[in-house]
Amino acid sequence: MVLITGGGGYFGFRLGCALAQRGANVILYDVSKPIQEIPEGVKFIKGDIRRISDLEEAIRGVDCVFHIASYGMSGREQLNRKRIEDVNVRGTENVIRACRKHGVSKLVYTSTYNVVFGGQVIKNGDESLPYLPLHLHPDHYSRTKAVAEMKVLEANGTFFEDGEGVLRTCALRPAGIFGPGEQRHLPRIVRYIEQGWFRFVYGDPDSLVDFVHVDNLVQAHILAAEALGISLGYPASGQAYFISDGWPVNNFEFFRPLVEDLGYTFPTLRLPLSLVYIFAFLTEMVHFAVGRLYNFQPLLTRTEVYKTGVTHYFSLEKAKKELSYKPEQFGLKEVVEWFKTQGHGAKPKTYTLKRLLRDVALVLPFAVVVLWWLPKAVRGFLGET
Repeated sequence: MVLITGGGGYFGFRLGCALAQRGANVILYDVSKPIQEIPEGVKFIKGDIRRISDLEEAIRGVDCVFHIASYGMSGREQLNRKRIEDVNVRGTENVIRACRKHGVSKLVYTSTYNVVFGGQVIKNGDESLPYLPLHLHPDHYSRTKAVAEMKVLEANGTFFEDGEGVLRTCALRPAGIFGPGEQRHLPRIVRYIEQGWFRFVYGDPDSLVDFVHVDNLVQAHILAAEALGISLGYPASGQAYFISDGWPVNNFEFFRPLVEDLGYTFPTLRLPLSLVYIFAFLTEMVHFAVGRLYNFQPLLTRTEVYKTGVTHYFSLEKAKKELSYKPEQFGLKEVVEWFKTQGHGAKPKTYTLKRLLRDVALVLPFAVVVLWWLPKAVRGFLGET
């Protein structure tokens, strides 16, 4: 039997369905029920990984746990430090404790690229890279995911509480996830496009990042669980793996088909990365000041600027060698078609008061940042020459 924390989310549900199709009995464990119909062979249990009693009740009889649940990946969620800490660190500690108490032999942890990345350029990096020092992380999500991954890998090889067996663990570090029906990043991007916020790109046009299609990530998780088993000799035991489609691409060019195939114009204005980073920083400061009164969605956070505008991509050689991972190539065509079936796409333009206020809200903060940043940039340039 398999339990998936975060099983009510996009990826967790897809993984659960794939495992059920392979004949596994699957428990989806989450605070929210999946929006899709739950198929035969899959059971949903509502619960919170922050409550150890709920988790222990659900985990009885399970032999493999996929720990996907997390909080604070993007947008305003990144600014809720207490909940991020409680879910990502305390919740992971509860998962490990429950596995050891109830004899779960396999634990596959869904980590992130961000455990080693914090804004520095990384080209074809591999798993020999050290963790980014915790104080250098620009956001609490990445910091807590690194701490949680360390705890999971440290738990590898530890005995069950009854002394009758051993827990084996591994961690998968996926790139940005995409696929039809993805509910976190893509809808936010499409909303920005439709509301007219997507007016510029930023950073070096030659910068490259990784993405991973949801089906490739499902494949990697299933292979990782198998590689924690005795039949293969436990090759994944205590190991971490970068997982992507193996096709580094400029972040904005990757999304060009989504913009243009939905009938919108791809922006030609390119801003300096440092300027956008400053804007994101100021936005975070405003949210910190007024967030309790008005919990608005930041246009961008500092981490999102780094993740989308700074080159960082990783080798798949370890995953290919030890997990037999073989990613397929996917484009955005099926994603575009999914959004069209949901009624998205360019509509006739009418200039309303709401649109005017939105344009002012976009232009005014940037104008302030530019006026502050430009003299410093010019002085810096003259100083170098």
